Amino acid sequence: MTTARRNLIDPASTPYYHCMARCVRRAFLCGRDKFSGKNYEHRRQWVEDRLKKLSGIFALEICAYAVMSNHYHVILHIHREQAESWSMKEVLSRWTQLFSQII
Repeated sequence: MTTARRNLIDPASTPYYHCMARCVRRAFLCGRDKFSGKNYEHRRQWVEDRLKKLSGIFALEICAYAVMSNHYHVILHIHREQAESWSMKEVLSRWTQLFSQII
């Protein structure tokens, strides 16, 4: 069951968060899959580029990250004051940056 972000994090307690995402069913994120022989190393740069782009759109700083064969870790710092200073127009502008390639 999903939980709202406001119930998961408390930036007043700490602005630093360790997040991770993992592939399932033996899927490979990057590197060479010894089982199938396929090489997914080209995805590593895509993940790094995407993290950098997202940190520029949102009020986040990437303190550290690690991209591994089937998962990644990222340490984020939330710039709460910066986000709270944004107008609705600024928020919409940033949201559009995120999804402009889909439209």
